[in-house]
Amino acid sequence: MDKNRKHPPFEYPEWLALPSDLQEDGPVLLSKKLLRRWELVLQARQIPFRCEDHASGWQIIVPPVYFDRACKELRLYEQENHNWPPPLPDVIPPQDNILSTLSVLFLIACFHNLTLLSINLLGHHPVDWVGLGNAHVEKIMQGQWWRLLTSLTLHADWLHLLGNMIIGALFVVRLCRDLGSGLGWSLLLASGVFGNLCNALLQQPDHRAVGASTAVFGAVGLLAAIGLIRYRHNLRRRWILPVAAALALLALLGSSGERTDLGAHLFGFVCGFGLGLVAESMLNRYGRPGVRLNRLLALGCTSLVLLVWWAALR
Repeated sequence: MDKNRKHPPFEYPEWLALPSDLQEDGPVLLSKKLLRRWELVLQARQIPFRCEDHASGWQIIVPPVYFDRACKELRLYEQENHNWPPPLPDVIPPQDNILSTLSVLFLIACFHNLTLLSINLLGHHPVDWVGLGNAHVEKIMQGQWWRLLTSLTLHADWLHLLGNMIIGALFVVRLCRDLGSGLGWSLLLASGVFGNLCNALLQQPDHRAVGASTAVFGAVGLLAAIGLIRYRHNLRRRWILPVAAALALLALLGSSGERTDLGAHLFGFVCGFGLGLVAESMLNRYGRPGVRLNRLLALGCTSLVLLVWWAALR
């Protein structure tokens, strides 16, 4: 008998071994995993027991007066926890759209070059891209709604742009490979716009901001929410880790630097997280959008960006 095991404070002349299948004439040897589960159940129900180690398995023995009660409690436990944890969700094959996603990021970098040039356009001599498109709180509140989106396409300098492109590529590529480019970019723009709106509601009227980092942290929130919903029933995948990792990244990259807009980063993450919860729940019900719908969504995103800049220039 294992001397390290806890013994009940009283003895019985005869002890009965609990069968592994909970049938009176079944085998009595248990696996170590099953033994640990049953020990917890018996301890919680205050049923005295002993554990015996044999060469090919373990036995749990209980006093005869507790045998029926122990079997009943263990049967109830096994019935309630049957098929738990649930199986992992089906693996969704990633969509091969890395090139298209990186191309969009490249176009954002090209647009930054364009903003540095002296261009005469639609009565502007030259166009003051940052002045027309930055997230200026007072002007947003006066009705210049397009600044919520145009500011996402602007950057203060090359270092600002490079940081968003490198960090953003990691999350945006993964998001678009999972959801498709159309849906992925639609959610990114939405999280960036809503993040800027929430930030504008709380900032001073003279606050100004530019940069895609609001949407980048929206991507972090989206991925965290998708992981939370997708693996919420499977503890083996530790579904809380995506949220913890996202918050750690927000603290590490989203709150340092003199010109860092912590509010925009935080609200981008929060809005992305909320949109991710809704999107993943809808995808569980209706499935991932097909190629045609993704193309329409991608076209809609492109048209929307052109529309807001047209409104800003006019």
